[in-house]
Amino acid sequence: MAGEPTAGGTSNHFGGRAETVIQARDVTYHHHHAPAPPPVPDPHQVPPGTPLFVNRTDDLADLGGWLDPDVGGPPRMALLTGLPGVGKRSTARRWAEDTRGRYPGGELYIDFAELRGPSGGGDLFVALERCLRALGVADRYLPTDLGELVALYRTRTAGRGVLVVLDNVTSPAHVRTLLPAAPGSAVLATSGRRLGELVLDGARLLPLEPLSAHSGARLLTDLCGPERIAAEPEAAARLVEGCGGLPAALHLAAARLLIHRRLTVAALVAELEQESGGLAALALDSANGMSVLLGIACRDLPADALRLYRRLGLLPGRGFDAETAAAADGTDPATARRLLDVLDTASLLEDAMSDRHRLHDLVRRHARDRAESDEPAAEREAALGRIVDHYTVRAAFADRAVMGNRLRITDHEELLTGQEDPFAGPGARDTALDWLEAERADALAVLRAAAAHGLDRRVWQLAESLTALYLHHRHLADWIESGTLGAEAAARTGEQAAEARLRSLLSRPLMDTGDHDRAREELEAATTLADASGHPVLRASVREFAGRYWDRYDPARAVRVYVDSLALNVAADEPRGAALARFFMGGALIASGDREAGLAALTEAYEALSALGDVRMAGRALAALGRHAHSAEALERAAEMLRETRAGHYEAEVREELAGLLERSGDAEAARGHLSRAVELLAAGGSPRAGELRERLLSISPSGGHPAPPAFEERGPGRSPGKR
Repeated sequence: MAGEPTAGGTSNHFGGRAETVIQARDVTYHHHHAPAPPPVPDPHQVPPGTPLFVNRTDDLADLGGWLDPDVGGPPRMALLTGLPGVGKRSTARRWAEDTRGRYPGGELYIDFAELRGPSGGGDLFVALERCLRALGVADRYLPTDLGELVALYRTRTAGRGVLVVLDNVTSPAHVRTLLPAAPGSAVLATSGRRLGELVLDGARLLPLEPLSAHSGARLLTDLCGPERIAAEPEAAARLVEGCGGLPAALHLAAARLLIHRRLTVAALVAELEQESGGLAALALDSANGMSVLLGIACRDLPADALRLYRRLGLLPGRGFDAETAAAADGTDPATARRLLDVLDTASLLEDAMSDRHRLHDLVRRHARDRAESDEPAAEREAALGRIVDHYTVRAAFADRAVMGNRLRITDHEELLTGQEDPFAGPGARDTALDWLEAERADALAVLRAAAAHGLDRRVWQLAESLTALYLHHRHLADWIESGTLGAEAAARTGEQAAEARLRSLLSRPLMDTGDHDRAREELEAATTLADASGHPVLRASVREFAGRYWDRYDPARAVRVYVDSLALNVAADEPRGAALARFFMGGALIASGDREAGLAALTEAYEALSALGDVRMAGRALAALGRHAHSAEALERAAEMLRETRAGHYEAEVREELAGLLERSGDAEAARGHLSRAVELLAAGGSPRAGELRERLLSISPSGGHPAPPAFEERGPGRSPGKR
């Protein structure tokens, strides 16, 4: 009807804008619909990793097995830890790249190092805000309360699986709070700290180890170019070794080589290998270098842990236990263990799964640099003195446990009275020998440092005690260096008896390595010094060592020297020394043609040494008797006695003898077993004869079709097989 209001409406579109027209009576209403906001894109925030990424195959596989988004189930957490510069961030980014697109909700990224502020928790607040913005929440809708932020974050991540990558986290709360809610989600975090509490939340802790030498060389070549590395292959290998498998160090080294084209690899290595200040070689400027990176790792250490860190840098060796750390720090072992736990949590220690620890070479350099800059010179000297004293006392206790009541120049009563014996109780001998073996390289480093700082009395005392190890495990190069340093230190202090003792002992590894001329010189000097000292047992002992030299060249003269040694031992009422003189004299008598007298002397020596409870030397005497009687049974018993006392060098001699005897009897299989054991023992001790015996082992056919071995030859009990 004309003039009547019209009910209803129409819809029109103008320029893409929807308009609804509603007519009521004589009024027309126009209602405009706001356009729908564009959809929020899924976040893909993880920065790209380095294209020069090597190895880490096993680490990426571990992450894949744990964080696989296709497995579903509750959200998972993984934490990559390790030394500063070991590649935690690049490994996390490579994993994120490899899995891009497999998390339907995208990937979020937070670097807590950027957010670190003076107030605790502020960084977490900002991290949540950033994540929520990336998930489409406008600033005006962001709560101002931390709890409400967390609740909103969980709501926004409840729909689709999300990967969250967190760098440089310092608190378990960083990881727990940012765990997405949707099944199949994951948090992959990196930290310089071992945040073990996260295990309670089901997290997987994955410590990264430094790169292998092969992977380090490959990375350096990729960074510098193959031509640059091929031009100096030996220097490049030393550079890779000096960087210790830390990708950050290799990147810094490569950057210096690329920036300074006239800098050779060898020159860079020379800078790095300087003991003091060498870390400056791995720096581009004051803000980019390994010292800066390691300084960040130390930044939050408590004062007492930082002090221990600095003083550990003063250790001459690389390995240490809690007792050694306590000596360096001037504290007690319990306190040292607590502080070592702090350093371990900060990823500044290696091998912390055992009772022995070590500092990575670059970490040790940084700690030493901090000590030189922050510790007074007097305290550094005092720390070294405590370290040397610790090793001297501990090695003396070990010597006593291993060798019993033997000739020593070190006054154990003076040195050890009031000290706690770490090797007391059952199994003391084996425990002491294990300690000496474990500390072998570090004890020698301490000896060198003590000699360099003029601590001469401690040098010869420590060198004398270390022979307890060398007599059993025969580390010949170490023995020669230790004995030389000890003898020279004793000479500087005018300790004639100590010098004579060490020079006579030194003759043994010199003869074993074929340096017979120097061995003779040492023995001649030792004889003169021992006679001048007036020490009767020492005079007898030096002659015993001299006799063992003459065994090789003049058995009749050796007999005369042993007779002198026997007489001096008897006069001094030294039954063990007398038994040893008879033992060595027996072999010399046989070698000089008096077999009956020689066997009688060996038998008397065996009985006397057995009565004294000296199983090691009794085993050697029995071996000599078995050798000259061609008795496999006696040699078998002797080999077991020497194995029992862990006298590896002498056990190897007997095993070699047995192998020859069994070869001749046609038992090739048993011969191979004994010879294989001999090779193992000699190789462990660094003997040059290991290679010779290995070749002989290869020549023995299990079926018995092998070249005939050389004819059996008589020799003195102190001789190595095959040597006259």
